[in-house]
Parts: sequence; C-alpha cells; structure tokens
Amino acid sequence: MFGSNQYQVRAHRSLVDIAYRLLDAAAILAATLAATRYTDDEHLPNLAVVGATTLLLHMVAVEVSGLYRSWRGSRLALELWCVLITWLYTAPAVLGVGLFTKFNAEFTYKTKLVWLVLTPLTMISGRIAYRMVLRRLRKHGHNTRRFAICGVNKLGVQLARNVQNSPELGLEFVGFFDDRPQRRTQEDVGEERPRAGNLPELVQLARSGRVDKIFITFPMRAEKRIRDYLTQLGDTTASVYIVPDFFVFQMLHARWSSIDGLPVVSVFETPISGIDGVLKRGFDLAVGCMLLAALALPMLAIAAAVKFTSPGPVFFRQKRYGLSGEEIRVWKFRSMRVCEDGAQVTQATQGDDRITPVGRVLRKTSLDELPQLFNVITGSMSLVGPRPHATAHNEQYRPLIDGYMLRHKVKPGITGLAQVNGARGETETLDKMELRVNYDHRYIREWSLWMDVKILVKTALVVFGQPTAY
Repeated sequence: MFGSNQYQVRAHRSLVDIAYRLLDAAAILAATLAATRYTDDEHLPNLAVVGATTLLLHMVAVEVSGLYRSWRGSRLALELWCVLITWLYTAPAVLGVGLFTKFNAEFTYKTKLVWLVLTPLTMISGRIAYRMVLRRLRKHGHNTRRFAICGVNKLGVQLARNVQNSPELGLEFVGFFDDRPQRRTQEDVGEERPRAGNLPELVQLARSGRVDKIFITFPMRAEKRIRDYLTQLGDTTASVYIVPDFFVFQMLHARWSSIDGLPVVSVFETPISGIDGVLKRGFDLAVGCMLLAALALPMLAIAAAVKFTSPGPVFFRQKRYGLSGEEIRVWKFRSMRVCEDGAQVTQATQGDDRITPVGRVLRKTSLDELPQLFNVITGSMSLVGPRPHATAHNEQYRPLIDGYMLRHKVKPGITGLAQVNGARGETETLDKMELRVNYDHRYIREWSLWMDVKILVKTALVVFGQPTAY
C-alpha cells in the first residue's frame, strides 16, 4: 500500500549550496597550508594527507551537524555557531586518525594549535564574506525571484514580513492572492490588507513567468481549497510551497524526519539528543566536577552551620519530577525546621517562620542548592534546565497551565532561563507560574550549549541579593 518511493520530501541542492561546500573546502585547505608553511616547513609533504583527511571527516561531520542546510533567512550567528560545532566534531577525529596512523606525529604542537584555531576562523571568515556578497547582489536586483502568497491571513502576513526583513533572500513580493471575500480576510487578519488579485489572475501571472515562487498559507483544515489551488497552479512552471500553520500548536521543538519516506514533523520533542545530548552531558560532568572540587570546603562549612544551629539533618532530599516525568530525589541543604515531602507542600513565603536563620541566608544566596551538584554528576539533573518543582506542585499546576508537563522533556537544572530572568522564588499567583513555564519552554525550543554557558555566567551575576528568594 505504501511504496518506498511514495511521499518523498527531497532536499534541494542549489548553486549556493555547492558554493558553500567549495568555499569550506578551500578554507580547510588554505588553513592547513598556512599552518604548515608558517610553523613547520620541514613536513610540507604531509600537507596533502592532512588536507584530504580533514576534508573527508568534515564531509562526515556536516551530516551530523546539518551545516549545509539552507541558511536563507537564518541569523548569521546561528550559521557560525554551526560551523564551530562541525569543527568540534571534525578536529578530534582528524587528530585521532593522525595519532593512530602516525601521519601527524612529526608535526609540532605549534603547528597543530595553529591548525586547530585557524581552520574554523578561515571558514567563518569565508561565510561572512559570502553572505555580504549575496546580500549586496540581491539588494541590487541580481539573483532575485518574485514571489506571491496565497492566503490573506496571519500566517501569510507574517511570512511577507519575514521575507521583507531579510533582503539577502533576494525575494521580491508581488502581493497577496485570495478568492475569499474582503470582509472574511479582514476579520482573519484584524486589518485590511490589499490584495493583488484572485487565483485565476495568479495563474496567469505564473504562466507568463512574472511569478517564480508561490507560498500557500491556508490553514491545514482548508484541505479542499489547498487542493483546488494546487490543481490550477500545477498548470504553471512556478515553484509552489505549502507553509503549514504549525503555530496554532504549542511547538516545543520542531524538526522534520521521515518514516520509510513518509515525512513527519515533531511537535513536542527534546532538542537535546544524539550528539547534542553527549555534548551537554560532557559539559555537565566537566563543569560539575570542577565546581564540586572548588566548593568542597565552603560546602563543608555550610553543612557544619546547618548541623549545629538547628536540630535535624544536614541535607534535605525531596521527590521531584526529572526527565520524562520520572521521579528523582533532589539534594539540598536543609533550610527549614520541617522537611515536607508529601502530597501537600507549602511554598516558602516572605517572613516564613519555618525557615532557620542560617537557612534564610542560604535561600537568599541560593547556596542551599549546591548539593544538587551530586544530582548533576550522577545524571539525574543538569547544570542548566527548568527548575524541578516538588511533586505536589507539579500535580497542582499541570491541570491549570497548558503544556506544563512539557518542561520535563529535558533534565531539570540547578539554574535555568527563568531564574536568570527574575522568575524565581514564590509563585503565589498562577500568572507567576505561567511566566516561569513560558521561560522553560523557550529554553527547550532555543537550547544550545552556548545558551547554557550564558545562563551559568548570568546566574553568578544575578543570584546574590535576588529579592524574590526567601
């Protein structure tokens, strides 16, 4: 019933894509030549082996990192970050092969260091220059295409705005086309949007070659209308695209994949899997162990202060939800005279008499969270992620806030995006908890290793003296 060649979605390899590949290859070879020539003339004969090995492993690495995806309309910073990630995959592999085969054993450490730094810098410089050239050419009308949008609706308006804000795309807007009454589309958009015509007029423009690309932005429920448009536009040579209105869903982390050729798109998915998951886990282990070693003596002092200033245990372990909603035990220095961990957990409030004098200082400075480094090292938590809530609070809020449990698509963290943006402490109103959850969802959607680094740095700058922590 389902043939292996049915429902295929194929990547388009353009001249720009080929140019990027050639540009990166030239950058790799140039950087390898420069590193060898200016630091180690004696071993120039091995240049071809190093260059060929680097190119081969680079081509494997890009299949993992997705470097040669279409970057049209994407921020330059995202593209350059992907270059660095690709090099982090490639360089260790090249050095490993060289160590195993001995072909780079005679190179000096200086040569290897220059090669490690110069190669990604050359690739980045080449991409920046190429983007500047493309932008200038397209701003002056070269390599441009004319496009139209079928559907006067919010998605169509947003698409037009996005394209007009990205002149490097080289797309010239012809106008909106829609067969529906003006009143209907005005209600949908909330304002009157002039249209260039209806479907028959768009077909005529496409047949005459005055429209190159057509984007259909009708909602997915309008299947019959979409089919009618596709049938008539199929009598033209214009490139036609369907822009799915996925924004009607709460997209957590969207990516395309396929099942035996049948395209599927994820709606609720974690961005931290595969190589990214390995990188984040390695980062957690390395930084977590360093922090634990550096903070061992202060933590011993805190433990003594807790033990000798109030009756009770030094540590407090509370049941919370971890990755995929699995129950974990989170470590904290005890800061209260009680250790609530049941079906009812009362949040701390300002002036709460359950908090000990030492505990008040610990909570104010977030030092009570330091034992969670043990959770990080053992793998139940991460340094950065949505803060784990008490199990009782999860059960309280999950029916009140849409998508509340989606925050458990990644490991909980000692700190997170919500905490460095002021959404921490008591959540005495539903609005405050919704704000925190929104930050958690944003973190999952936009996660990168660089984001984790920035959050950790910002945590160190803002956590002390936070007025909402008590």
